[in-house]
Amino acid sequence: MSDSIHMPFLARNLTVKASPDADLVGLSGTVVGETRRTIALNIDGQTKTLAKNVIDFTLDNENDLIQGAMICQRPEDRIHRNYRRNQA
Repeated sequence: MSDSIHMPFLARNLTVKASPDADLVGLSGTVVGETRRTIALNIDGQTKTLAKNVIDFTLDNENDLIQGAMICQRPEDRIHRNYRRNQA
């Protein structure tokens, strides 16, 4: 897992890679807001709010997949939290 998870997500490009809702897979936009349970994206001038717990995503075309369910806390709490690394 990269250090991206500890950095603020605002103004970064987010791409949804997996979700139980097939309509969300492939969505890509700029992060314009984040709460404990949601991420707001600007997609072609429209704001779309996504629940963190139902998406897996990447930031800025990085290879590391971030599981939204793992980061369901306030952004300021996420920055200082230690996450387990995936065992490969």
